Amino acid sequence: MNRTEDTTGLFRLGVLVSGSGSNLQSIIDSLHEGGSGIEVALVISDNLQAYGLKRATIAGIPTAVFPLGDFADRAAHDLAMADELDRHGVDLVVLAGYMLLVTPAFLKRFPRRVINLHPSLLPAFPGDTPIEDTMDYGARVTGVTVHFVDEGTDTGPIILQEAVEIKYNDTVDSLRERIHTVEHRLLPRAIELIAGGRLRFDEDNPRRVLA
Repeated sequence: MNRTEDTTGLFRLGVLVSGSGSNLQSIIDSLHEGGSGIEVALVISDNLQAYGLKRATIAGIPTAVFPLGDFADRAAHDLAMADELDRHGVDLVVLAGYMLLVTPAFLKRFPRRVINLHPSLLPAFPGDTPIEDTMDYGARVTGVTVHFVDEGTDTGPIILQEAVEIKYNDTVDSLRERIHTVEHRLLPRAIELIAGGRLRFDEDNPRRVLA
């Protein structure tokens, strides 16, 4: 598929969500509507009921839904998404609470152009339940990581990290709330660094990105 010709000079994002879309909202508020030269060109979800789709509609952002059950397999699903992202001329794909792993075929369409947000200080506590795992382990500090996506599980080069203290009386919900506050600040900052061409990959350390 050919990308839509972009004559606006804007850096265009495709944001993938599965649920409430609070991190999408932080991108809309701080970048899309903030005169940053960055716009959300498309929001995609695997879930027709995702509230993130409503957030996008309110902001006048095009949306698309790709339920996994509508496709023969994951590869077909992800390639259909990639085609739609290309049609909207997307420069960077942002996984913002997207609950499916993207396939290698998808990543090949957007090499070093897919980022993810993870609620731990990677490489500690990767996977689906990092907040619960951190608390079960008895750690006193956790945090937020924004990283490029590769074919592993939360193993791609790290862009930004910020620590979050785990308080003695924290519950999973109270800790998650404070982590969300950091996520809403860190993800737009990482996008700005990428859009501004202010990052380079450290060829001697594949886990790091240099600003």
